[in-house]
Amino acid sequence: MNEAAAFLAARADVLAAWHAHLTDARRRSPHTVRAYMATAGRLMDALEAYDWAALARIDTAGLRHFLAERREDGIANISVARELSALRGFLSFAREKAGMVKPAPPRLRGPRIKRGIPRPVTPDEATDLADLVAVNARDDWQGLRDRAVLLLLYGAGLRIAEALSLTGADWPMGDRLTITGKRQKQRVIAILPAVREAIAAYLAACPYPVERDKALFRTVKGAALYQSAVQKAVADARGMLGLPDTATPHALRHSFATHLLGAGADLRSIQELLGHASLSSTQVYTRVDAAVLLDVYRNAHPRAED
Repeated sequence: MNEAAAFLAARADVLAAWHAHLTDARRRSPHTVRAYMATAGRLMDALEAYDWAALARIDTAGLRHFLAERREDGIANISVARELSALRGFLSFAREKAGMVKPAPPRLRGPRIKRGIPRPVTPDEATDLADLVAVNARDDWQGLRDRAVLLLLYGAGLRIAEALSLTGADWPMGDRLTITGKRQKQRVIAILPAVREAIAAYLAACPYPVERDKALFRTVKGAALYQSAVQKAVADARGMLGLPDTATPHALRHSFATHLLGAGADLRSIQELLGHASLSSTQVYTRVDAAVLLDVYRNAHPRAED
Protein backbone atom coordinates (compact mmCIF):
# COMPACT_ATOMS: atom_id res chain seq x y z
CA MET A 1 0.00 0.00 0.00
CA ASN A 2 1.47 3.37 -1.03
CA GLU A 3 1.49 6.42 1.24
CA ALA A 4 -1.59 8.06 -0.32
CA ALA A 5 -3.63 4.88 0.00
CA ALA A 6 -2.51 4.49 3.62
CA PHE A 7 -3.67 8.03 4.42
CA LEU A 8 -7.05 7.40 2.79
CA ALA A 9 -7.50 4.17 4.75
CA ALA A 10 -6.58 5.87 8.04
CA ARG A 11 -8.94 8.76 7.23
CA ALA A 12 -11.79 6.36 6.56
CA ASP A 13 -11.15 4.50 9.83
CA VAL A 14 -11.18 7.74 11.84
CA LEU A 15 -14.41 8.95 10.24
CA ALA A 16 -16.07 5.57 10.72
CA ALA A 17 -15.25 5.65 14.43
CA TRP A 18 -16.46 9.25 14.71
CA HIS A 19 -19.71 8.35 12.94
CA ALA A 20 -20.31 5.42 15.29
CA HIS A 21 -19.64 7.64 18.31
CA LEU A 22 -22.08 10.30 17.13
CA THR A 23 -24.89 7.88 16.27
CA ASP A 24 -24.52 5.25 19.00
CA ALA A 25 -22.97 7.01 22.01
CA ARG A 26 -24.18 10.57 21.46
CA ARG A 27 -27.44 9.73 19.64
CA ARG A 28 -27.18 12.75 17.41
CA SER A 29 -29.77 13.36 14.69
CA PRO A 30 -28.93 12.29 11.11
CA HIS A 31 -28.69 15.96 10.11
CA THR A 32 -26.20 16.71 12.90
CA VAL A 33 -24.18 13.59 12.09
CA ARG A 34 -23.85 14.63 8.45
CA ALA A 35 -22.75 18.14 9.42
CA TYR A 36 -20.23 16.93 12.02
CA MET A 37 -18.82 14.33 9.65
CA ALA A 38 -18.31 16.93 6.92
CA THR A 39 -16.59 19.30 9.34
CA ALA A 40 -14.26 16.58 10.60
CA GLY A 41 -13.34 15.59 7.04
CA ARG A 42 -12.57 19.19 6.10
CA LEU A 43 -10.29 19.62 9.13
CA MET A 44 -8.38 16.42 8.40
CA ASP A 45 -7.82 17.39 4.77
CA ALA A 46 -6.89 21.00 5.53
CA LEU A 47 -4.31 20.08 8.18
CA GLU A 48 -3.34 16.72 6.63
CA ALA A 49 -4.05 14.95 9.92
CA TYR A 50 -5.26 11.46 9.06
CA ASP A 51 -4.83 9.42 12.24
CA TRP A 52 -5.53 9.75 15.94
CA ALA A 53 -1.99 10.79 16.84
CA ALA A 54 -1.91 13.57 14.24
CA LEU A 55 -5.33 14.81 15.27
CA ALA A 56 -4.32 14.82 18.93
CA ARG A 57 -1.43 17.14 18.08
CA ILE A 58 -3.67 19.84 16.62
CA ASP A 59 -3.32 22.92 18.80
CA THR A 60 -5.08 26.25 19.09
CA ALA A 61 -2.99 27.78 16.29
CA GLY A 62 -3.89 24.96 13.90
CA LEU A 63 -7.57 25.20 14.74
CA ARG A 64 -7.51 28.99 14.35
CA HIS A 65 -5.81 28.63 10.94
CA PHE A 66 -8.48 26.18 9.76
CA LEU A 67 -11.36 28.42 10.87
CA ALA A 68 -9.69 31.44 9.23
CA GLU A 69 -9.66 29.54 5.94
CA ARG A 70 -13.33 28.70 6.40
CA ARG A 71 -14.05 32.40 6.89
CA GLU A 72 -12.28 33.10 3.61
CA ASP A 73 -14.71 30.64 2.03
CA GLY A 74 -17.43 33.09 3.01
CA ILE A 75 -19.20 31.30 5.87
CA ALA A 76 -21.00 33.43 8.44
CA ASN A 77 -20.33 33.77 12.18
CA ILE A 78 -23.07 31.34 13.11
CA SER A 79 -21.57 28.69 10.79
CA VAL A 80 -18.11 29.27 12.27
CA ALA A 81 -19.56 28.82 15.75
CA ARG A 82 -21.25 25.56 14.72
CA GLU A 83 -18.07 24.22 13.14
CA LEU A 84 -16.04 25.13 16.22
CA SER A 85 -18.53 23.27 18.42
CA ALA A 86 -18.30 20.22 16.16
CA LEU A 87 -14.49 20.34 16.13
CA ARG A 88 -14.23 20.58 19.90
CA GLY A 89 -16.13 17.32 20.19
CA PHE A 90 -14.17 15.68 17.38
CA LEU A 91 -10.74 16.66 18.73
CA SER A 92 -11.68 15.64 22.27
CA PHE A 93 -12.75 12.25 20.88
CA ALA A 94 -9.49 12.01 18.90
CA ARG A 95 -7.41 12.71 21.98
CA GLU A 96 -9.21 9.99 23.89
CA LYS A 97 -8.57 7.54 21.05
CA ALA A 98 -4.89 8.58 21.07
CA GLY A 99 -4.70 7.65 24.74
CA MET A 100 -4.30 11.12 26.18
CA VAL A 101 -5.11 11.39 29.89
CA LYS A 102 -6.56 14.90 29.52
CA PRO A 103 -8.48 14.84 26.26
CA ALA A 104 -9.71 18.45 26.38
CA PRO A 105 -9.50 20.03 22.91
CA PRO A 106 -7.58 23.25 22.16
CA ARG A 107 -9.09 26.37 23.71
CA LEU A 108 -10.48 28.83 21.21
CA ARG A 109 -13.25 31.35 21.71
CA GLY A 110 -15.90 31.38 19.02
CA PRO A 111 -17.37 34.47 17.36
CA ARG A 112 -20.07 36.43 19.13
CA ILE A 113 -23.50 35.49 17.82
CA LYS A 114 -26.36 37.91 18.12
CA ARG A 115 -29.32 35.70 18.89
CA GLY A 116 -32.28 36.71 16.77
CA ILE A 117 -35.87 36.74 17.90
CA PRO A 118 -38.08 34.08 16.28
CA ARG A 119 -40.64 35.56 13.92
CA PRO A 120 -44.07 34.09 14.67
CA VAL A 121 -47.14 34.42 12.49
CA THR A 122 -50.55 35.38 13.83
CA PRO A 123 -53.25 32.73 14.42
CA ASP A 124 -55.13 33.94 11.33
CA GLU A 125 -51.96 33.83 9.22
CA ALA A 126 -51.19 30.30 10.40
CA THR A 127 -54.69 29.14 9.44
CA ASP A 128 -54.60 30.98 6.11
CA LEU A 129 -51.22 29.47 5.31
CA ALA A 130 -52.40 25.92 6.02
CA ASP A 131 -55.60 26.44 4.02
CA LEU A 132 -53.86 27.97 0.99
CA VAL A 133 -51.23 25.21 0.92
CA ALA A 134 -54.12 22.75 0.74
CA VAL A 135 -55.78 24.65 -2.11
CA ASN A 136 -52.53 24.90 -4.08
CA ALA A 137 -51.78 21.17 -3.94
CA ARG A 138 -51.94 19.10 -7.13
CA ASP A 139 -54.48 16.64 -5.72
CA ASP A 140 -57.06 16.99 -2.96
CA TRP A 141 -55.51 14.27 -0.82
CA GLN A 142 -52.09 15.92 -1.01
CA GLY A 143 -53.63 19.21 0.04
CA LEU A 144 -55.27 17.53 3.03
CA ARG A 145 -51.92 15.95 3.86
CA ASP A 146 -49.99 19.22 3.78
CA ARG A 147 -52.67 21.00 5.80
CA ALA A 148 -52.53 18.26 8.46
CA VAL A 149 -48.74 18.55 8.69
CA LEU A 150 -48.86 22.33 9.13
CA LEU A 151 -51.58 22.10 11.77
CA LEU A 152 -49.36 19.65 13.68
CA LEU A 153 -46.57 22.22 13.68
CA TYR A 154 -48.82 25.07 14.78
CA GLY A 155 -51.29 23.16 16.94
CA ALA A 156 -48.82 20.87 18.72
CA GLY A 157 -45.50 22.69 18.40
CA LEU A 158 -43.75 19.87 16.55
CA ARG A 159 -40.56 20.22 14.59
CA ILE A 160 -41.16 19.39 10.95
CA ALA A 161 -38.88 16.34 11.22
CA GLU A 162 -40.93 15.10 14.18
CA ALA A 163 -44.21 15.47 12.30
CA LEU A 164 -42.87 13.62 9.27
CA SER A 165 -41.43 10.84 11.42
CA LEU A 166 -44.90 9.77 12.58
CA THR A 167 -45.92 6.30 11.43
CA GLY A 168 -49.09 4.28 11.20
CA ALA A 169 -48.35 3.05 14.71
CA ASP A 170 -49.19 6.56 15.98
CA TRP A 171 -52.72 6.36 14.57
CA PRO A 172 -55.43 6.57 15.77
CA MET A 173 -54.50 9.38 18.13
CA GLY A 174 -56.08 10.31 21.41
CA ASP A 175 -55.69 13.69 23.04
CA ARG A 176 -52.03 12.97 23.85
CA LEU A 177 -49.14 11.64 21.80
CA THR A 178 -45.60 10.62 22.77
CA ILE A 179 -43.00 12.18 20.47
CA THR A 180 -39.35 11.21 20.19
CA GLY A 181 -37.36 14.38 19.48
CA LYS A 182 -33.73 15.39 19.36
CA ARG A 183 -31.24 13.06 21.05
CA GLN A 184 -34.02 10.47 21.36
CA LYS A 185 -35.65 12.54 24.11
CA GLN A 186 -39.33 11.71 24.53
CA ARG A 187 -42.10 14.10 25.50
CA VAL A 188 -45.88 14.00 25.65
CA ILE A 189 -47.79 16.56 23.59
CA ALA A 190 -51.47 17.47 23.44
CA ILE A 191 -53.36 16.81 20.20
CA LEU A 192 -56.19 19.28 19.64
CA PRO A 193 -59.43 17.98 18.09
CA ALA A 194 -58.90 20.22 15.03
CA VAL A 195 -55.47 18.67 14.43
CA ARG A 196 -56.78 15.14 14.88
CA GLU A 197 -59.67 15.85 12.49
CA ALA A 198 -57.27 17.23 9.87
CA ILE A 199 -55.15 14.08 10.02
CA ALA A 200 -58.26 11.88 9.83
CA ALA A 201 -59.48 13.77 6.75
CA TYR A 202 -56.12 13.26 5.04
CA LEU A 203 -55.98 9.55 5.85
CA ALA A 204 -59.53 9.03 4.60
CA ALA A 205 -58.52 10.50 1.22
CA CYS A 206 -55.00 9.06 1.02
CA PRO A 207 -54.67 6.30 -1.62
CA TYR A 208 -52.31 4.36 0.64
CA PRO A 209 -53.45 2.37 3.68
CA VAL A 210 -52.23 3.15 7.18
CA GLU A 211 -49.43 0.69 8.01
CA ARG A 212 -47.74 0.51 11.39
CA ASP A 213 -44.21 0.46 10.00
CA LYS A 214 -44.76 3.04 7.24
CA ALA A 215 -44.78 6.83 7.36
CA LEU A 216 -48.12 8.43 8.18
CA PHE A 217 -47.55 11.20 5.64
CA ARG A 218 -46.83 9.83 2.15
CA THR A 219 -45.68 11.18 -1.20
CA VAL A 220 -47.43 10.43 -4.48
CA LYS A 221 -45.25 7.33 -4.85
CA GLY A 222 -45.99 6.14 -1.32
CA ALA A 223 -42.64 7.08 0.23
CA ALA A 224 -42.27 9.14 3.38
CA LEU A 225 -43.00 12.82 2.79
CA TYR A 226 -39.81 14.89 2.88
CA GLN A 227 -39.18 18.27 4.47
CA SER A 228 -38.28 20.16 1.31
CA ALA A 229 -41.69 19.38 -0.22
CA VAL A 230 -43.46 20.98 2.75
CA GLN A 231 -41.05 23.92 2.76
CA LYS A 232 -41.65 24.60 -0.94
CA ALA A 233 -45.43 24.44 -0.52
CA VAL A 234 -45.23 26.96 2.32
CA ALA A 235 -42.90 29.23 0.34
CA ASP A 236 -45.35 29.33 -2.57
CA ALA A 237 -48.32 30.04 -0.31
CA ARG A 238 -46.67 32.75 1.78
CA GLY A 239 -45.83 34.68 -1.38
CA MET A 240 -49.48 34.64 -2.40
CA LEU A 241 -50.51 35.80 1.10
CA GLY A 242 -47.90 38.55 1.22
CA LEU A 243 -46.17 37.01 4.25
CA PRO A 244 -42.42 37.54 4.82
CA ASP A 245 -39.73 34.95 4.09
CA THR A 246 -39.61 34.22 7.82
CA ALA A 247 -43.04 32.54 7.54
CA THR A 248 -41.57 29.05 7.29
CA PRO A 249 -42.84 25.71 8.61
CA HIS A 250 -40.57 26.18 11.64
CA ALA A 251 -42.15 29.60 12.26
CA LEU A 252 -45.40 27.76 13.01
CA ARG A 253 -43.65 26.06 15.94
CA HIS A 254 -42.45 29.48 17.11
CA SER A 255 -46.00 30.76 16.82
CA PHE A 256 -47.30 27.86 18.92
CA ALA A 257 -44.93 28.79 21.73
CA THR A 258 -45.47 32.53 21.44
CA HIS A 259 -49.24 32.29 21.50
CA LEU A 260 -49.17 29.93 24.49
CA LEU A 261 -46.99 32.39 26.37
CA GLY A 262 -49.30 35.24 25.47
CA ALA A 263 -52.24 33.22 26.78
CA GLY A 264 -50.57 32.84 30.17
CA ALA A 265 -48.71 29.50 29.93
CA ASP A 266 -45.57 29.29 32.04
CA LEU A 267 -42.12 28.81 30.54
CA ARG A 268 -41.54 25.40 32.13
CA SER A 269 -44.68 24.00 30.55
CA ILE A 270 -43.74 25.43 27.16
CA GLN A 271 -40.25 23.99 27.54
CA GLU A 272 -41.72 20.53 28.06
CA LEU A 273 -44.12 20.85 25.12
CA LEU A 274 -41.36 22.00 22.77
CA GLY A 275 -38.83 19.44 23.96
CA HIS A 276 -36.13 22.00 24.73
CA ALA A 277 -33.20 20.58 26.68
CA SER A 278 -32.73 23.79 28.68
CA LEU A 279 -34.99 26.61 29.80
CA SER A 280 -32.68 29.17 28.17
CA SER A 281 -33.84 27.97 24.75
CA THR A 282 -37.43 28.64 25.74
CA GLN A 283 -36.79 32.02 27.35
CA VAL A 284 -36.29 33.60 23.93
CA TYR A 285 -40.09 33.57 23.61
CA THR A 286 -40.39 36.12 26.39
CA ARG A 287 -38.55 38.50 24.06
CA VAL A 288 -40.92 37.58 21.24
CA ASP A 289 -43.96 38.33 23.36
CA ALA A 290 -42.49 41.65 24.46
CA ALA A 291 -41.72 42.53 20.85
CA VAL A 292 -45.29 41.70 19.79
CA LEU A 293 -46.73 43.84 22.59
CA LEU A 294 -44.44 46.72 21.59
CA ASP A 295 -45.65 46.51 17.99
CA VAL A 296 -49.26 46.55 19.17
CA TYR A 297 -48.52 49.57 21.35
CA ARG A 298 -46.81 51.46 18.54
CA ASN A 299 -49.56 50.70 16.04
CA ALA A 300 -52.61 51.22 18.25
CA HIS A 301 -51.88 53.47 21.21
CA PRO A 302 -52.90 57.11 20.59
CA ARG A 303 -49.82 58.42 22.43
CA ALA A 304 -47.31 55.95 21.00
CA GLU A 305 -45.47 58.63 19.01
CA ASP A 306 -45.16 61.07 21.91
